[in-house]
Order: sequence, then C-alpha cells, then structure tokens
Amino acid sequence: KNPGSLFLSLLNCSNQRTYNHFLLTTIQSYKITQHNTTFILILILILTASSTFCFFLAFEGSELRNISRIEQCPWMPPRQVFNATTLLINPFPQLHHSIDKPDIVLEMPHQENFHYLQTLQLFFMFSLLATCSFFRQPAHFAPDHELCLSEVAALDMCQKRAIFKPMNSEKRQDLKLRCGGSWKLVLRFLLAGETCSRRENSQAIAGPGHSIAVTSKGSVYTFGSNSSGQLGHGTTKEEPRPRLIRSLAGIRIIHAAAGAGRTMLISDSGQVYAFGKDSFGEAEYGVQGTQQVNTPQIVESLKDIFVVQAAIGNFFTAVLSREGRVYTFSWGNENKLGHQTEPTDLEPRPLLGPLENIPVVQIVAGYCYLLALACQPSGMSVYSVGCGLGGKLGHGTKSDEKQPRLIEQFKTLNLQPMVVAAGAWHAAVVGTDGRVCTWGWGRYGCLGHGNEDCDSVPKVVNSLSNVKAVHVATGDYTTFVVSDDGDVYSFGCGESSSLGHNTADVDAQGNQHGKILSPKLVTSLKQINERVVQVSLTNSIYWNAHTFALTETGKLYAFGAGDKGQLGVELTANQTERPTPERVEIDLS
Repeated sequence: KNPGSLFLSLLNCSNQRTYNHFLLTTIQSYKITQHNTTFILILILILTASSTFCFFLAFEGSELRNISRIEQCPWMPPRQVFNATTLLINPFPQLHHSIDKPDIVLEMPHQENFHYLQTLQLFFMFSLLATCSFFRQPAHFAPDHELCLSEVAALDMCQKRAIFKPMNSEKRQDLKLRCGGSWKLVLRFLLAGETCSRRENSQAIAGPGHSIAVTSKGSVYTFGSNSSGQLGHGTTKEEPRPRLIRSLAGIRIIHAAAGAGRTMLISDSGQVYAFGKDSFGEAEYGVQGTQQVNTPQIVESLKDIFVVQAAIGNFFTAVLSREGRVYTFSWGNENKLGHQTEPTDLEPRPLLGPLENIPVVQIVAGYCYLLALACQPSGMSVYSVGCGLGGKLGHGTKSDEKQPRLIEQFKTLNLQPMVVAAGAWHAAVVGTDGRVCTWGWGRYGCLGHGNEDCDSVPKVVNSLSNVKAVHVATGDYTTFVVSDDGDVYSFGCGESSSLGHNTADVDAQGNQHGKILSPKLVTSLKQINERVVQVSLTNSIYWNAHTFALTETGKLYAFGAGDKGQLGVELTANQTERPTPERVEIDLS
C-alpha cells in the first residue's frame, strides 16, 4: 500500500540460537486476498543493514499443515517450490529482498492458520499482530465474530487454563479489562502466574520447623514440628515422616504456605484452608492464639474471594485472587499496609494504592514486607510495601512504604522480572533473560556479590552471568538459584547446613556452618542425576533453616536442620542437621 509507512519491529533474537547475527528487520503485509477458506499471504522482508534473512522467525519449529503452495518468488534464483502438504519450518534459504516485490508466497486453508497460531509462543503472537495487518482484521470466528484471529487464538488458549475455566462471562470480561482489554494480555497474565508459582504442579514448602509437600494430584503431606497443630492431623504430636492429611480427601490443593506455627492451603476451587495458630498477629503486639486449630478449616472471611496464592510473613498474611487482586490480614497497625486494623483482625482488606487497578501474578512475604509481581501491558514489574530496613524494598532508601511502590531499577537494568522471592531481610528476582538480581541486607553474602554490603536497589549478580536462571528462593540470609538445566547454586549463611555444601566448618556432631559470599554450585545435588525444578528454604529468623530440592520427576531431597523432624528423613544419633541432600521417601509426581 504505502511503502513509506512500514512498521518497524525489532525482533529480540538473543534467545534464538541461529539468529544472533541478524539486525533490525522490517516486515510488512503487502497484499492479502481471501477466497472462501483459502488465503494468500504475501510478505515483503526488508533488511536495514544486511542482504540476507531467513523467513518468518515466528514460525520456526511450527508445523504448517495442508500447505497448497509455498515458494520463493521466480525472480529470486534459484527458484524453490515446496509441494509437500506438511512442512516443518526451519531457517529458509538466504533471500535477496526487493522493495516492490514479495519474497515469499504462502497459501494454505484459512482454518489451518488458526491451528498454528495456537501453537505459537505469546511473544511471536504479538509479533504477528504488530507486523501483519491480516492478523488485526475480524476473523468471524465464534464466540466473538469481531475478534481478530490472534485474539480468538489467545481466548481459546485462556479457556484451557485451570483458573480461567470456571469463570463466568462477566468475570472474564472484568479480567480482560483489568489486564488491558486484550485476550492476549489475559493469556500473558495467566501464563505468568503459572510460571512463577508452580500452580497445578507438585511443590514442597520448608516452613519454620514444619514442612508441607503437595503432589501434582493435589494431595498434601505434612511433617515436623506440630506444637500448634500446624500439621493438620488432629493432634499436636511431632511427625518425623511425611503423613497424608486424610481429612482433605477429595479436595485438590494447588498451593501451600507455611508460617510460624501455621499452615494455609489453597484448593483448585479457590477455597482457603488454615490450621495451627488461630491469630495472624504475633508476639510484637502481645497477641497469643487462645485456640488451636489442628485440622484444616475453611477461612470463612475468604469464601467470596477465589484465591490462588497465599503468603505468610511476620505479623501479616496476604492472599492473591485469580483476578490478580491482593488482600491482607492484620499488620495494618499504624497504617503500615495502607489501612488501619487491629492485630487480631481477620477480615481481608484489599491492598490500597497503585495495585488496586493492576493485576498481580505473584506475592511473596518477608520480615514485615511484601513484594508483588505485577502484569501490565508495558511488561512485568515489581512493587514493594512495608518495612524498608536494610534497603529490602528496593527503592534506594531504607524508609518504610505504607502503600505499594514500583521498583524503578528494573527499567534501568532493562530487565523483565519473571519470578520474585522475598527473604527475611533481602529479596531476589529472576528476569526473562535468565539474569538474577538481589537487594537488601547483604549479611553473610546472601546477595551473592562477593561481600556483605547492603544494596538498596536491585543489582545483577554478575558471577552468574553464564547461567540462565529460571527459579530463585530466599530465606534468612540465604539464597538459592536454579538454572534452566537444573543446576543449583547457593550462597549466604550456612547455619544449620542449609546451603548443601561439604566445605563449610563441621562441628563434633557433624553439623556444618559458615558463609559463602558468591554463588557456588551445589555439587551434592548435581550428583543425584535429577533435574531440579524448585527449591524451598525456611524464611524465618526464629528457626533453624532447612532446605528442599524438588526434581522434575517428583523426587524430594532434604538437607539442613532436622531437630523437629522437618526434613522427613532419619538422622544419626546426636545429629540435628543433615549436611547433604537425602531423598525423602515420598513421590510428589
């Protein structure tokens, strides 16, 4: 149409192993004709600084079915025509461009276009929408004939997500508006939540003195300290081995959280079950629970909220709804979370401030502070609220924040947050590019920068520059990082043998201590020949720490403090810690 009004699309090729050398490209829809169920898509590919290019990065690895014609155009020697009805797209031959003639002609049934749109990564779906006008036109597909093809594909994929399925039409439209008015943005919100919280997958929680293990089918096992009934078995007896909570038979649990003397479980229907201490207040307020709840009980005040995640911090608890809204209990003393409450107030209150209108995909809690990973049309971002001691809120100061405040440093670092973790005194983030950032109180080297300094803004852990991280976990001055190939690195405080290394100081009972200032590969986990996908460690200043490593096959390994039976493994006589990982006899697959 108008060659001067080309849409420039900078394709992020850094993750494409075969495209690292390509520069800025321009792709424009030149001509679209549609007849019945067949369309012809003609593309012009223009290079700004190179004379060669490969066809359509978005379709690499996608299978195009029922292709009737796909060819290089005749003026481009040598002419190549593909007559196969099914073609796996790989890098095409090098093409020389022409400003007024198409490089590629692709013809296939209209319905097949929808098929392979459903197989694309979300990034490539956005690329197609931005660079080809065909994908912005109404597709005339049910349920909404006005939606363009990429929106229909995104809605279809949303409907396959467990959290989205039970939502009625009104709630779906509300979520769509909250996410920015696009089903593609809703899909990104749903996928981001699944990535960072392991919903619908097995998980292990290393709580303060007790432990929780959730199988992929939603069964729950607990073990360890039980002085407040936090194991949920109807008694206050310690359990040195994993024990199934039988009262939850028929209920599928998708998320668990542990605090000092309390446990919270989230079901796939959005119900919240709590047991242990009956007050979310703490000793700071002089509040002590007067009634023990030693079996799972539904939290009545949350019945009208479909909850997908919970985070238990010191002096407060927060929950996240499926629409991405954050609610908090207690800890509103002196307006610390933007609202005034009593320490025994169990009425959920929405977190005030900017997050009222921004969907959140993950919440994590530390000592008197909360971090929230938010999903906005412009990208992912992190907000913090609460106590700023040690600079753990990430704003360049040590001041408290009464309402959630955006951590600006990630824009400076050009980092898109993917997973966030809150330790007692420090925090960490993994970016979509695999970089790890830490900030807060750096005691024992828990920030991984080779020193014990505090950093009040997020700082990239440079010693992990050759590692692509996918998961991070933080505790009391301790940090673990999991790479995309399953390697595990740890650094910080080695008290209670919770780092998993063999090089720390060992006392007469075989217990290990010490500190590690920079990330160090946990070789003892590498020796199990299993790919680790999740690490959980105790996040409390009041308890000796222990650590869990969960593999992709559902095997669970434990090390660290085990004096209350929280490891779920047998210790030798007079030994209160396990210095290296040992298999817990439970299958979480």
